[in-house]
Amino acid sequence: MNREGMTRRRLLGAALAVGAAVPMGVARPAWAASNAAGPVQLTLPVPTGPYPVGTVPLHLVDTSRPDPVAGPGHHRELMAAVWYPARAVERYPLARWTSPAVVRALLTSAGFPADVAVAPLTAGHEGAPVLRTGRRLPVVVFSHGAHDHRADTTIVVQELAGHGYVVVTVDHTYDAFSVFPDGRLTVPRDRPALTPRDFATDIRFVLDRVEDLAAGRNPDAAHRPLPGGLLGAPDPQRIGMFGWSKGASATAFVMSEDRRVRAGLSFDGPMQPTVTTDLDRPFMLMTAEFPRATQPSVAEFWSHLRGWRLNVQAEGAVHSSYCDVQFLIPQLAPAIGMSAADLQGWIGTLDPARAVRIQQAYPLASFDLHLRDRGQRHLLDGPCPAFPEVTFIS
Repeated sequence: MNREGMTRRRLLGAALAVGAAVPMGVARPAWAASNAAGPVQLTLPVPTGPYPVGTVPLHLVDTSRPDPVAGPGHHRELMAAVWYPARAVERYPLARWTSPAVVRALLTSAGFPADVAVAPLTAGHEGAPVLRTGRRLPVVVFSHGAHDHRADTTIVVQELAGHGYVVVTVDHTYDAFSVFPDGRLTVPRDRPALTPRDFATDIRFVLDRVEDLAAGRNPDAAHRPLPGGLLGAPDPQRIGMFGWSKGASATAFVMSEDRRVRAGLSFDGPMQPTVTTDLDRPFMLMTAEFPRATQPSVAEFWSHLRGWRLNVQAEGAVHSSYCDVQFLIPQLAPAIGMSAADLQGWIGTLDPARAVRIQQAYPLASFDLHLRDRGQRHLLDGPCPAFPEVTFIS
């Protein structure tokens, strides 16, 4: 069946099966820009946490693995970012959601005009010193979906950082849109075809680098200066992980192989290939287009969860509804003449403002419970009047 003949769901499933999903949803026809006033300045919601947020990029090189594209003498390179609670942020500029080169590549790959939008500013202050209150900070690591990028859940990431977490986001090179310090732009490739297990190998390497930070060692390949207080700040005994789509499947594989991750969270992961290892640590599913009822691989994974487990689903959510897309695409829609039906194809019927509140509340509640033994437990005990869209699936 050709792409035009596929439904959105079948196209998405086929893309995931070969490890090649299009960023920010599913492939669409090219759009004609109609924004005569100039590019749309996109925005992100403000996090609700009590702390300002800081961020810093890291260039990581895994000398134990050859680069699958560059040839002999080159090793696997990853770009990552560390987010954290900050102090004295006034002198530090706000970080962009991602670089202009990545924004242009993302827009073009999704069929939008390359210059139709300007990336939003985040709540993260570049290089601001870390807020240290005595105890080390719990850590959460994020793995993105196929053909995606590490900024795709910034709403969730900066929410966690504003509540006292160190959050590490990672670009899976050759399955990501990424820019390295020397200006190289890498975009997703179908060869090599990276699998969730490849993502998991990347993440286990990143966990080693988190341990470097905890031990006071700078893991950046060029040893670029780090924000004050970051060395020694992460708590390697309190690490969680979440991922979207392929990154959610990678989260399951990491936890099946590495006990350093104490709690996991899936944003609509297909859990393919099927995870058949029993997990005795907490895991939460936030499903949408890959529910257990219709996805045998997700149901099989659920059956192997031997510890605390929870499955929630937001009514009207689609595959990317737990990501920044849900908030950004509606801002872009008027400028490109997107119809209401096409917009619904991108974001479903879940209201973007409500989606933001769900993104901010439920991941935080889960990681607070399992990494801090505190937090909004009532959100995880059953349906909550403040979130009528969220269904608990037994």
